[in-house]
Amino acid sequence: MTPDQQRTPADLLVSGSLLLTGNDWAERIPDGAIAVHAGRILAVGPAAELRASHQAAEELDAAGCVLLPGLVNAHTHAGMTLFRGLADDLPLLEWLETHIFPAERRLTGEMVFWGTLLACAELLRAGTTTVGDMYLFSHRAAAAFKQAGLRALVGEGLFDFPSPSYGAAENGLRFTADLWRQWRGDPLIRVGVMPHAAYTCSPELLRRCAGLADELAAPLVMHVAETRGETERLQRAHGCRPMAHLEALGLLGPRFLAVHGVDLDDADIERLARSGAKLAHCPESNLKLAAGIAPVPRLLAAGVAIGLGTDGAASNNNLDLFGEMDCCAKIHKLAAGPTAMPAATVLRLATAGGATALGFGDELGMLAPGRLADFIAVDFRQPHLTPCHDPVSHLVYAARGGDVRHSVIHGRVVMRDRRLTTIDEVEAMARVSEFAAPFRRRPARP
Repeated sequence: MTPDQQRTPADLLVSGSLLLTGNDWAERIPDGAIAVHAGRILAVGPAAELRASHQAAEELDAAGCVLLPGLVNAHTHAGMTLFRGLADDLPLLEWLETHIFPAERRLTGEMVFWGTLLACAELLRAGTTTVGDMYLFSHRAAAAFKQAGLRALVGEGLFDFPSPSYGAAENGLRFTADLWRQWRGDPLIRVGVMPHAAYTCSPELLRRCAGLADELAAPLVMHVAETRGETERLQRAHGCRPMAHLEALGLLGPRFLAVHGVDLDDADIERLARSGAKLAHCPESNLKLAAGIAPVPRLLAAGVAIGLGTDGAASNNNLDLFGEMDCCAKIHKLAAGPTAMPAATVLRLATAGGATALGFGDELGMLAPGRLADFIAVDFRQPHLTPCHDPVSHLVYAARGGDVRHSVIHGRVVMRDRRLTTIDEVEAMARVSEFAAPFRRRPARP
């Protein structure tokens, strides 16, 4: 038997100067490598050892880079790249009800496809490999994520009022169930049940959403307690705070993902923790819309699983999770002191935390044999990353999305040396600019 015959076949071998497994951010492998086969990680270890033990069909050089799990954006509205900068500097409800909802009534599936594809280019370039996406025309969004090779949990935003996507409100749950059946078993795309919010969904619709999520064993995702004004609105309508309202309707549970969770009191936090529900934290959007600062340190102390999200490009206004990590760490230090939210905690929110929040459990967020092969290589050969006393600190406080050199999803190289392999960025930018032009020329009105 020849030496090559003794080596384990691999589809891809990626080697870099430093590998962070994500199991414990102190666990580091100098001159590390990852061997991949059939979309999953075969082995992680020193590059010399993996080259000796694996015969790879393709090798990817990541010299000078730090290899780490791909970032997980726990919440966004990818198609809203169409509205980036459309109505800035407004309070949330005015922004949403006076500008965004009217603009969305003019959307088409083709617009959402291209808006999502452009978002995919931005996400991939900034190291995001998995995303949780709630929007309209989600069947077209799912097709865009699939074409881009991006892993995604997608869901149709459900409302009491008619949707430009599925028409009358009563069609929304059927649309969601059909979407779930369409993508069942796909290696990249999963489908969740996603009512928009308690102030746009009746108690009956929310009960039916919870029932469908139970029937499909699917994640249940919705915006919750984004502002104090939302809480007061709900108290006037139903006589209780948002978490108590959702608990009474049967929504809270291990598959429930609350997005934002800014206005939470101790009882709300206790309800989240007791139910096993998760939370998606979107600090930049919360700051831009002056929603407030979610009590993330208290939530973590209570045992609530948290992922980090950018929200949509219309309220952030970018999809760079590196910038989101930096913001997350700093606002909580301002709110709770300099030792709050250390870099390793924040990096965990953007990787394993997001994976847990989106229902990917033990499949993502760590580089280990058997895990899905989603990882990135961040080029540390940059002035703003030199010298490097602590790579985890640099990833949170100094790195930028533009420092990502390679991105791999499900074992496929979707970005090599800053060049995307699955998306024609020039075409996507041109199509989105074309679709967005009428919104600029004729501002939306209620």
